Amino acid sequence: MSAICAVLRLDGRPAEAGMATPVLAAMASRGPDGSRIATDGPLALAHALNATTPEAQVEPMPLRHAESSCLIAADVRLDNREDLIAELGLDQRGRVIGDGELILAAYFKWGPDCPAHLLGDFAFALWDPRKRQLFAARDKVGMRQLVYHFAPGKLFACATDARALLALPEVPLVINEARIADFIQNMEAFDDTSTFYVGLHRLPPAHSLTVTNGTLRLRRYWQLDPAPVIHRKDDADYEEAFLEVVTEAVRGRLRSAGGLGSMLSGGMDSGSVVAVAARLLQASGAPPLTTVSALRPDADCLESNAIREAMAMPHLAPLAISTAAPEEFREEVAAMVRTCAEPFDGHMAMVMAVYAKARASGINAMLDGVSGDTTLNAGNIVSWHMAAGRLGKAWQEACADERYWGHWLPARREFAKHLRRRLVPLPVREAIYAARLATGLAKPREPLLLDKAFAARIGFAARERQFRARVTTPDDQRPETRVHRMLHPYAIAARERYDRIAGACGIEPRDPFLDPRLLAFCLTLPPDRIKRDGWPKLILRRSMTGLLPDSLRWRTGRTHVGSWFVSACEAQPPAALPSRLGASLYPFVDQEAVERLGALLPEYFAVASLTQLRYLAEWISGIAQARKFGD
Repeated sequence: MSAICAVLRLDGRPAEAGMATPVLAAMASRGPDGSRIATDGPLALAHALNATTPEAQVEPMPLRHAESSCLIAADVRLDNREDLIAELGLDQRGRVIGDGELILAAYFKWGPDCPAHLLGDFAFALWDPRKRQLFAARDKVGMRQLVYHFAPGKLFACATDARALLALPEVPLVINEARIADFIQNMEAFDDTSTFYVGLHRLPPAHSLTVTNGTLRLRRYWQLDPAPVIHRKDDADYEEAFLEVVTEAVRGRLRSAGGLGSMLSGGMDSGSVVAVAARLLQASGAPPLTTVSALRPDADCLESNAIREAMAMPHLAPLAISTAAPEEFREEVAAMVRTCAEPFDGHMAMVMAVYAKARASGINAMLDGVSGDTTLNAGNIVSWHMAAGRLGKAWQEACADERYWGHWLPARREFAKHLRRRLVPLPVREAIYAARLATGLAKPREPLLLDKAFAARIGFAARERQFRARVTTPDDQRPETRVHRMLHPYAIAARERYDRIAGACGIEPRDPFLDPRLLAFCLTLPPDRIKRDGWPKLILRRSMTGLLPDSLRWRTGRTHVGSWFVSACEAQPPAALPSRLGASLYPFVDQEAVERLGALLPEYFAVASLTQLRYLAEWISGIAQARKFGD
């Protein structure tokens, strides 16, 4: 992961290299291997290097094309390099072809359609002086970020980090109050463009932008197309095909300049990534894969015991952090929370500690399995059988779910719930819920913590309806529904969160489960190949035979140790939370609602909610000296 910045004057004046200097300085953690700035007429283009691949070590960025004088700065790792080199007719004899050169060649061949031909993680800005045009794009699934500011007739600027653009004197610091409401009400995935700053916008995944003659245009260049189910001969046929695609997704993410590592939990996702990666590395004669895990010391912690077993897999060099020794990471995590890019990142203490450990161990590129839950989301199998009239099979799956999850998912309750959903249309259910809510017989889905005047001022009621419509996935198996589940708004938001935290540690995250080839393959799987007999991710479990220990493949239930790391990083008890919020929150938060939460302490929900509010208070305090609040 590197960082890029483009500053384009729209007022006719030439750009100066110094325009990009403060932006680069604000992204220093993302570019530990040096930075460069190039100018051409009205444009200043900058790059901060984190050399995570061999090609990145030798390719200068920004890169200028000798014949056309086109300039490119790219935060990129391409996974279809050999295919592109062949298709573009490039001669690589006696030289190294970098990913930036490949993007330039793709642009010359395909123009604005070039991002659709790229496989991998990228965000780039490309200046074409022949057209006086800036072209930028972000990868198909949003692994890399690009944020932009557009002031017609004055300035266009884009960068990897939203806060970095605030270093430009032309970009005002005005807080987006609606985004504060999104945070307070757990609406992180409201859209894929908002930031916490008015006038700064995220370029959505699979989109490009063009600035020509002072006009900005956005265009979607790719989408995951719904696909029909493919029926194969037998289980073995499915598993062989699946493992082949997974292996290629992992293989493409092993290209490194020597600082490769991986997260490792006790679950199927990161465990499978690590197992496949270790086998490939061992076969190529590469050193063991460094892994970083997060543990609890308790002998009865099932997750930690599973992690320890995973750490014993072959060809690994395992490292771990533990809540038994919070002094090893508490201060560093606290500093990261205080300076986090967005308050949405504050609760990720465990991830921060893992990345910090990885950085201290020389890792600059890190595999993970974060998107396994969405890529291998089969939807509700009980409902699927009901829709087909297979009530007996639906009941069997409800009972199997109870066996897997235990008392958290009682079969009778789940069967009745899905039967009710089949019999009562959604509009009727929503009307009944609204009536019960109005009479106090039902609780709000998300307790309203917003100050009422603030909520009215930003039109929160309409905003919440828009959010619910965006994140709600129909309970069916239509191809378009399966696409929505795979690339769910919350999945994209999570990946952006990981990117921000990893970037603060100078680490590039790599997620094989978001490889477009794997996404397309999984769309063709029958739902009961993904989940059957209560086993989520069944095809992954079966395909990992001989790679993952059976005790991990067939482990039931799930435990997440993240909340314990949040607690381990807290220097004060939960009872002190209300007093730590500060007056800066109360223009946005209803004080009585906060007091009601305080009365519920130490219940988990109250602790979690008040801790989230503290993250917001600390974030606001961090920008208090220069802040202004806007609509």
